[in-house]
Amino acid sequence: MSTDFFSTHEAMLEQAVAAAAARGYWSPFSESPSPRAYGETANEDGRAAFEAYRGHDFPLTLAGATGRVGAEVSPFGFELGIRYPQVPAKALIAQSQQALESWREAGPRVWVGVALEILTRLNRHSFEMAYAVQHTTGQGFMMAFQAGGPHAQDRGVEAVAYAWQEMARIPGLVSWEKPQGKQDPIRMQKQFTVVPRGVSLIIGCSTFPTWNGYPGLFASLATGNTVIVKPHPAAILPLAITVKIAREVLVEAGFDPNVVLLAAHEASDDTAQALALDPAVKLIDFTGSSANGNWLESHARQAQVYTEKAGVNQVIIDSVDDFKSVARNLAFSFALYSGQMCTAPQNVYVPRAGIDTAGGRMTFDEVAQGLAAAVEKLTADPAKAVEITGALQNNATLRRIEEARALGLPVLCDSRRLAHPQFEAAMVQTPLLLAAEAGNPHIEREWFGPIVFVVATDSTADSLQKAQESVTAHGALTLSAYTTNAAVAKQVQKAAERSGVSLSLNLTGAVFVNQTAAFSDFHGTGANPAANAVLSDSAYVANRFRIVQTRWHA
Repeated sequence: MSTDFFSTHEAMLEQAVAAAAARGYWSPFSESPSPRAYGETANEDGRAAFEAYRGHDFPLTLAGATGRVGAEVSPFGFELGIRYPQVPAKALIAQSQQALESWREAGPRVWVGVALEILTRLNRHSFEMAYAVQHTTGQGFMMAFQAGGPHAQDRGVEAVAYAWQEMARIPGLVSWEKPQGKQDPIRMQKQFTVVPRGVSLIIGCSTFPTWNGYPGLFASLATGNTVIVKPHPAAILPLAITVKIAREVLVEAGFDPNVVLLAAHEASDDTAQALALDPAVKLIDFTGSSANGNWLESHARQAQVYTEKAGVNQVIIDSVDDFKSVARNLAFSFALYSGQMCTAPQNVYVPRAGIDTAGGRMTFDEVAQGLAAAVEKLTADPAKAVEITGALQNNATLRRIEEARALGLPVLCDSRRLAHPQFEAAMVQTPLLLAAEAGNPHIEREWFGPIVFVVATDSTADSLQKAQESVTAHGALTLSAYTTNAAVAKQVQKAAERSGVSLSLNLTGAVFVNQTAAFSDFHGTGANPAANAVLSDSAYVANRFRIVQTRWHA
């Protein structure tokens, strides 16, 4: 190996391990797109790099490519026109297996060092990545920069830190001695070797290709597995850039670049299934629909499958001090990236008899109208609102808005089209808020997008029961609750623990239920149907490698 990347990044690794244990705030990368952090020309350079990709063949050479594919369209209204090399699934598997032979022998220090070097270089490309994420997912630029860049990179470093911590528990060569009374003791030497599981498959999503993709990618890479990255056909560019940089680092480190491969494909073909069912694939990371996630869990039996799927996220309002601050916080959560987040709230439970506030009693209708008014105020200025809402990633979300509106429920706040000041053809919609009764079967499914139901319940106890039953049956990644009653807060916490969902209490400031921080917040619990894994914990990484021992008489 020409460069000892482990030594280069050892201090950062030690800080990451300590941060994951302390669960306080820490990040190796700046989330601010400031010239002081990234350089005076970083934004212009990133935009220029993105523009240079448009309308051209992506600069990535893969052996065995049979053609090029790519039909990405920016949610802001223009075609990207980027073409990516397409390699058949069988060829990808064969190349990945061949690259595994030398990568396997490198060992944990090298695996971890290379992974951290890739992440560090990705950070230098954060503006380029921001434009790539913005114009494949529809995120506003600031979210695309943060979530697609440093926050995703944070999650990658976090996964590497957990991987290193678990592998470092295993000693290498040890002496073993068993006393035999008056006889000489039995002495043996034992060598314990960390070995990878094999080929890892990353199945990317269209809304957060890097944030959701990096944990699995770098957890697998740091534990010695080779990785095939299969992006969603609508959001190839962010992961193609990732693969390109990863392969450059691997070559510099003296390894076969096919340790990391790109599996770009047409939207209608069976590449994902062909790869997922191949016997050589031992690890699969998936983010997407419950239907596809359940299929992988049921059919890809040769692999350890990590899934994040659909869920119904809920809010319980019992009592508040300042309703306006609650409404502002929730309105932002409803509108952020147009609800196209796995953590976005959908069902808001409010007692039919109303809630207590510091200013007096509020009826259900007043609470519902107050939430609607907060959304209307937040989205009143289109130029400001579009930076929060971003654009709809695809037409299916727009159809869901129309479907929800057609349910015939009372409309508290209608979804309307916003004009984007920069992109005339951008598909931008404000949130749709509907009133519903508890027990309405329509609210017991995920309505992915800017769709919110304010649900009338018999009481807070009923709200709590409904929420717990929904998490258990349908899954959720977040639960939020507002109460001034300590006993109720404790009841909600216990309900969250029993049903296995992360809880946020009384958020009114600059922290929102749809946001999580690496090294502090666990994303998901793996304890309800919305996900079977956590980003990140020890269980997320420890099953990506095995221990093989060799022993002999000393």
